[in-house]
Amino acid sequence: MKTTKQLPVHEWKTYFDGFTRKHLRPEAAGIVTIQAVSLQIGDQVFAQNARLLGIAYDPHGKTLEVQLEGSDHLVFRPAEVWVLEGDRDDVIATFELVRPDGIKEILHVQGGGPIERVRAAGGMR
Repeated sequence: MKTTKQLPVHEWKTYFDGFTRKHLRPEAAGIVTIQAVSLQIGDQVFAQNARLLGIAYDPHGKTLEVQLEGSDHLVFRPAEVWVLEGDRDDVIATFELVRPDGIKEILHVQGGGPIERVRAAGGMR
């Protein structure tokens, strides 16, 4: 059984650098859906089936960057990062980023395989 674990702040940069190297190669794109969840704003989808190029944490700027094809999604000063790796066969990982205002951003990362497979999934136009 997979379990969700909280990543300590000092591991964020190393973890996301390694995750990107291992799972998100240029020839085999990842696919991500990003949504925010809170009582204040309800549920909002920021990206759906977008091509994911990488995830990086800048400890100096305290910013987590989700690098998408054509744009980036930034989370400034995340308070917590939780991870569940491989909770389903088609899911590489699910990340929960807790912002300082309490809003949770959920990233569902799937392996996309070759770019043609990503197009078929609706991730690229």
